[in-house]
Amino acid sequence: MSGWGQIKRFYNEAAAVESDGACRIELDGKPVKTPTGADLIVEQRKLAEAMADEWAAQGEEVAPLSMPLCRLVATAIDRVGSKRQEVEEITLKFAETDLLCYWADNPPELIARHQEQWRPLLDWASDELGASLDVTAGISPILQPVAALDALRESIEKLDNLRLIAVSSIAAATGSLVLAFALERGRITAEQTFRIAVVDEHFQMEQWGEDWEAKERHERILSDIEESSRLLKLIG
Repeated sequence: MSGWGQIKRFYNEAAAVESDGACRIELDGKPVKTPTGADLIVEQRKLAEAMADEWAAQGEEVAPLSMPLCRLVATAIDRVGSKRQEVEEITLKFAETDLLCYWADNPPELIARHQEQWRPLLDWASDELGASLDVTAGISPILQPVAALDALRESIEKLDNLRLIAVSSIAAATGSLVLAFALERGRITAEQTFRIAVVDEHFQMEQWGEDWEAKERHERILSDIEESSRLLKLIG
């Protein structure tokens, strides 16, 4: 299967099969291909088994959107494998406008939440990653120190392809590379990552009531974070 659109199920069994020190996914004994035609193969047995489970769990139709692990791994193989530098640059861009660096200038209650929830992670990024990012009040863009961005670039470059796609996905979901690295390194959980990322919206909901569009958006954000977090756990 090389194209990953929604199609009718055409196989009975899905399995993780060892191959040259790694594990590939097979459907009725035939290897699964990524959208570009590469073998869907990983080094981690637990990850491969979880990916095979996603295929096995499909009903009468195969729905790629219901297979987050396979989609993330396929993206790492197809995109990061061939365009790693581009993915690294896209990932680093999230630090230039990192959510945690844009605090409210009022009301005091929201500023206090930023201080309580965001400041510790900015301090952690400085200590753990060597990236001391500047903070501003309001939404006017600021330029981050070159040294901080260089430190984050170095951390990005050390990631293998699977970790890179997970970190990049978390940063995209939250608007924060700091949050992505904090989750990747075990500083915070997936649930904490979500709560910290939507602190502004939660504050507004407390004041004005829940908004269904915001609720749907939050569900997507949490889902993206949890999917990438699961990938990180299976990588080990």
